Parts: sequence; C-alpha cells; structure tokens
Amino acid sequence: MKAIVVVPTFNEAANLPAFVPAVLTQGVPGLGILIVDDESPDGTGRLADDIAARWPGRVEVLHRHGRRGLGRAYVAGFRRALEQGADVVVQMDADFSHAPGDIPRLVAALADYDVAIGSRYVSGGAASEDWSPGRRALSRWANIFSRIILGLKTRDATAGFKAWRRTALKAVDLGRVSSEGYVFQVEMAYLCERLGLRIGEIPIKFEERHDGRSKMTLGIKLDSAAGVFRIRRRHRGIRPLS
Repeated sequence: MKAIVVVPTFNEAANLPAFVPAVLTQGVPGLGILIVDDESPDGTGRLADDIAARWPGRVEVLHRHGRRGLGRAYVAGFRRALEQGADVVVQMDADFSHAPGDIPRLVAALADYDVAIGSRYVSGGAASEDWSPGRRALSRWANIFSRIILGLKTRDATAGFKAWRRTALKAVDLGRVSSEGYVFQVEMAYLCERLGLRIGEIPIKFEERHDGRSKMTLGIKLDSAAGVFRIRRRHRGIRPLS
C-alpha cells in the first residue's frame, strides 16, 4: 500500500521540522508526505525543500504560485498524490491541531469505509480545552448550519483531518470541486454523501495549534457561510454511484 499525507502550508516554518518526523514515524507502511506550499513569506517553502532533501523518496514539496486558497491547495495535492499512485491519501494540518498519532486509526478505518473523517462531534471526539466558549459555539454553529442547509448526516462536516481511498477521490472527481477556502471541507463531505460513498467518523481530539496564528478571519467565516449555498446549487443534482 502506498499512502501519502497531503499537507497544505502557509507560514508553518515553526511547526514543519517537528511535524514531518512525527508523521513519518507512525509505522504506516509506504507512508510519505506531500507538502503543498502557497509561497509562504516566512520561508516555509525553502524549509520544506531542505526537509525533503533529508527524507529522499518520502517527502515531496509542491510549490504553488498565483491564485491561492486552502481548497485549491488540497485539490492540487490530491491530484499529485493520485498521479504518484497513492492507494490512500490523508489530509491534515501541519500545526499539530491534528495529531499524527491518529493517522494509523484513520487509515485502518478504510478497511470498512471509503473515507474516514477525524471527527470532533461523535462520541469520544473533542476539541481543545484551550478553545474559548465563542470558538466552540462558532464551530458547532458552522456544522449545524451546514448540516441543515445541505441535509448532511456527517456530524463534523468542517473536519480537515481525513483519510481517503484512491477510489473515493476518483469518484468525487476533483474537477468539479469549486471551493477555494475552508468551506472546501463541507463541499467534499457533501459530494461524498451525494455519491453514496461509505463515510466513517472516527473520534479524535482537535488540539490547539502549536505555533503561529490561525488563518481564520471574520471574512473567511462569512464567505464560508455563503459558500454552503453555492455548494447546494452546484451539486444538488448529483446522484449516487450505481
């Protein structure tokens, strides 16, 4: 089995040196990392190249230029991973909010599911105790809002920690994914449900990032809310795979 962890980065120089070995030592056979950097001004891209040189054949860096956005970074990374023959693709953040130690559990869950979601909102899942009451309420509201508007059964529709079978990403058809920002996670969850893919939510604890600042702003939050309606208009005609 070939598994590739796709990690979008923007100003993650403080986290990357510890993150890469933490992922690669999880004991998952054939595990590699694809770092997708969006011209980070803090030098993350150059640092990633240095790290890749120390882990030849296991770490690759994809430097993106021009139009940015989390969704576009993930689509570019997924495409590269599929081109490289990945049987399993894991998506996660580089700031340790997603624990590398949970990777084996998500990958193992693909024995029963097409996509395994690291979920805060199923039994056994949790968010960091460091989150403020306002942040907790916003996260809950975002998921409830998305579930109501889109009719989703997935409890953590905004989750960014997932493991995908190759066949699942091929079924989604990355060419029809349109979201550029954080609402990308909701769009992918919606497409999976519309297509009838088998989705498993695996409980995780979402931690506070180790270093640096969150990229989430009020403008991003408002755009994500509007994006849910765009997703419904764009994809509601999709039917389950035969």
